[in-house]
Amino acid sequence: MKTRSTTAIRILNAAREQFNAKGYAATSLNEIAASLGMSQGNLTYHFPTKRHLAMQLEADVLLLMKTRRENLIPGLLAQDYVDHLLFGMELTWSNRFLMRDHLQYANEPIGQRPDSELTADFDELSALLERIREEGMFVDGTEPDTDVLVRSLWIVSRYWMDYLRELEGLKEIGWADQERGIQHHFAVLLPNLKASAGREFKVALEQASSHHTSVNSVTRDAGVRDRLSHRAPEILAHEPLLPRPQKLKGVGNDR
Repeated sequence: MKTRSTTAIRILNAAREQFNAKGYAATSLNEIAASLGMSQGNLTYHFPTKRHLAMQLEADVLLLMKTRRENLIPGLLAQDYVDHLLFGMELTWSNRFLMRDHLQYANEPIGQRPDSELTADFDELSALLERIREEGMFVDGTEPDTDVLVRSLWIVSRYWMDYLRELEGLKEIGWADQERGIQHHFAVLLPNLKASAGREFKVALEQASSHHTSVNSVTRDAGVRDRLSHRAPEILAHEPLLPRPQKLKGVGNDR
């Protein structure tokens, strides 16, 4: 992957921040340039139009998703599931303008792009549910319709951020907000699992939370942007985007 100039990286970082905060349509090239203390001409030398900026940011996110998927090494099921869940929720928030504003700069929904990773992400979740079935983790005698379950779980995770923005009016999120989304996801999943399986999933979530300390969303977004801007494709594998605190509160009750 071609190394980007420091100026191009700064422009992309500023554009992501403005698009996330104000929306694509409400953000101008002049505002992005002004936030960096540069002329609009300097900005357009690197990215001729606002659409070029949005499309490059979208391409970066799809590359991150693709590279993570291609480098996945299956491990313990509960850990793989939690990793998938957190990666998707965190990436959605860090690039929230993509799903919200996509039709403002592109001709079709992001999920309909030939190279869209959203379908692959959905299929990965479906495969995880199939592994749950194969390992006998579903409650005996009440095995769910996994087609319905996977759609429900995917919708809860992907659109939790829209709920936070639209109904609660949040401009930044912390771990507590993310944790509530996970609680909703697990509220759909855990009733379908045996008590022993549910405990495995909770432990996996607690282990994931113990690896990091809390940071604010601005710091988190900067970390995401740096990884997207500097790293070669072969090492763009998943790293947590939203560091998590030491202890995770309960995400459900054992039966």
